[in-house]
Amino acid sequence: MSRLKKLWCAVVLATSLAGVTRVPAEPSESPEVVPVTEPMAEPVVETATNEAVASRIDRFNYLLSTARFGATTRDFIPAEANFVKLLADDVPEEFQRTALYELALMVQVQNQQTRAQSIFTQYVQRWPNDARIPDIYLHQGQIFREMGLNDLALTKFYAVMSAGLTLKNDQLPVYKRLVLQAKVEIAETHYLMGKYKDAADYYARLLKQNDPALDAAQIQFRLIRSLVGVKQFDEAATQAQDFLTRHAASAEAPEVRYDLAQSYKGLGRNAEALQQVLVFLKEEHAQTLEHPEVWTYWQQRVGNEIANELYQEGDFVKALEVYQTIVKLDETLPWQLPVRYQVGMTYEKLLQPQAAVAAYRAITNAAPQLGTNVSPGLQSVVAMARWRLNFLEWQNRAENFTQPAGKTIFNSNTNLSLSQK
Repeated sequence: MSRLKKLWCAVVLATSLAGVTRVPAEPSESPEVVPVTEPMAEPVVETATNEAVASRIDRFNYLLSTARFGATTRDFIPAEANFVKLLADDVPEEFQRTALYELALMVQVQNQQTRAQSIFTQYVQRWPNDARIPDIYLHQGQIFREMGLNDLALTKFYAVMSAGLTLKNDQLPVYKRLVLQAKVEIAETHYLMGKYKDAADYYARLLKQNDPALDAAQIQFRLIRSLVGVKQFDEAATQAQDFLTRHAASAEAPEVRYDLAQSYKGLGRNAEALQQVLVFLKEEHAQTLEHPEVWTYWQQRVGNEIANELYQEGDFVKALEVYQTIVKLDETLPWQLPVRYQVGMTYEKLLQPQAAVAAYRAITNAAPQLGTNVSPGLQSVVAMARWRLNFLEWQNRAENFTQPAGKTIFNSNTNLSLSQK
């Protein structure tokens, strides 16, 4: 047996002992030995493995899409079940992070604030350097504020800004947006806490940024309210005038008009305050169509409050002008009767008892239309009007008794219908 054949036998024996079933072919006598080719099984196994991984990824994507659809359609129970499935240990971390974050958002939407806070906290503990951390701090601050924990809310809002130190350059645009929102939330939190001076400072700084991402009308509106809150009436009036020029059709315009009138009154400029009120009360109806209920509410509130203040200050002529304007805002008796009563009282202060009697009689004549289901406040108005009417008529009779024959102080039978404008 040649040396080469002995070597071949040794190879066959070694292969058999190793448990390999395929026996290599006997080599030729040629001195050139061809290497044994690699078995084909390994590429097949790798392809199968890739397909299995792809199948698992497809399943996770399906669970995530299904959970998101449930959250969007408010089908929360199955949505939560699918989010939870993605939190299993064998799920890639990328899916776990997304599932936990979106689960917290969904729970927050359901007003389960304590639970949402807990889920967000778990996220921060597991992935403290994740790119979502600033956004999570923002949500946590909003939740704390909703729970009445304003100091904790402020801590979280400030943390949004410091969290950006760990972000990468490609994440900076998102971080900039979050910081801007955090500043708005800080100002809003101070405002809700009644810290109007701090709130005014924050709102003023935000407004100076002139960032298109900001809701400038809302920021300026809050600034005006804060300035009125700290009685900085001069600056409040300036901002209010600017607001009404820029955002006359906004839902906040009626309240800003009220703040402008109050600011003028705070500055002792009653004539300008009255002018603003009358402009507001006589606003073209077409301009109130977008928010009719808002405009009606503020027209009634502004007119009534300003008129009452003018009355208390003894400016009865201006007060009467406002009362006679606001009585036209609503035809219903619950609005008409109290305003008519104030008209009567103002006429008395102006020493016009005949006109006062007409106003009171209009109230007592309308009383039967109220029926039995009347509020105690409205019952009191009717009772007071009846008392004032009787008193003035008694006073008229007494004074006529002491006057020379043929001279009458006033005719107590004068009547004024509620529909008379």
